[in-house]
Amino acid sequence: MRIIPITLFVFIMITQSYTQQPYGKNPLAHTYSIVAIDKTTGEMGAAVQSHWFATGTLVTWGEPGVGVVATQSFVNPAFGPEGLQLMGMGFSPKETIEMLTQKDEGRKYRQVGMLNAEGEAWSFTGADCIEAAGHLVGEGYAVQANLMDKETVWPAMAKAFESSEGKPLAERLLLAMEAAQAEGGDIRGKQSAAILVVGSEKVENPWEGRLVDLRVDDHSEPLKELARLLKVHRAYEHMNRGDLAVEKGDIVLAKKEYGAAEALFPDNLEMQYWHAVALANNGEIETALPIFKRIFSKDDNWHRLTPRLLKNGVLNVSEDDLQRILNE
Repeated sequence: MRIIPITLFVFIMITQSYTQQPYGKNPLAHTYSIVAIDKTTGEMGAAVQSHWFATGTLVTWGEPGVGVVATQSFVNPAFGPEGLQLMGMGFSPKETIEMLTQKDEGRKYRQVGMLNAEGEAWSFTGADCIEAAGHLVGEGYAVQANLMDKETVWPAMAKAFESSEGKPLAERLLLAMEAAQAEGGDIRGKQSAAILVVGSEKVENPWEGRLVDLRVDDHSEPLKELARLLKVHRAYEHMNRGDLAVEKGDIVLAKKEYGAAEALFPDNLEMQYWHAVALANNGEIETALPIFKRIFSKDDNWHRLTPRLLKNGVLNVSEDDLQRILNE
């Protein structure tokens, strides 16, 4: 039997006025969601889709090295930060959900899923959530849904997540949501979606450890738009690694990373530009020149920007090569 420390009693007393909000005073996010962990990397994620505006602002919560939360139906937003705090104190997702729902007068209308850094998951569906409503808890994940077209939605999510093992976590979360939509999804339709992935280790600075944080607040096809944004995110991961390589003077690696980003989005001028810069810095000026020419012909601002890069060494070429680039 767990002995509850005095700090927990203080925590519950302080937060009680925030969590005991009855039905009718909370925002709606009738929806489907998943919380899950990548067993290999320890990354944790939460994803959601709903026929409600900006669902990601209320439903998905995460803290690196602690856990993730999806709070929905007649949303109690306090379940997010309070759930993370309790899991950070060492309480399991099951214990955390039980403590939070016990003191919530609107618990019959709530739905929430939680997962901690140990991969323990738990879910709760209030008795008065609008049908079809339910949840499933599996090894390293929980799926929950309410106001669905049919009761096969959340089992489809679970199956899609389990069968996608080996893929990156964000992509697996997206596949689970796409499976839900293919099964009928929210009976009202679709409007917004979000994916949040946090790291396995606790961090000192709040801006660290949020590995993926994407939202589509209002769109006719939110999951398709979220998939597009995730692809852009992956491309810019390559761009960021390329920038770090430039800072360290590793031009070969920078060229590789910028090239990988450009391959994902070949029409993106910025990705082409920094690839050309990496080529020029690596002494491959002849390969870089036609790329610069193509970019400058489409947008002269890149031409105007180029000489400014010499001052801080971002572009490291001779004066003759600079003039060759600018004359393209």
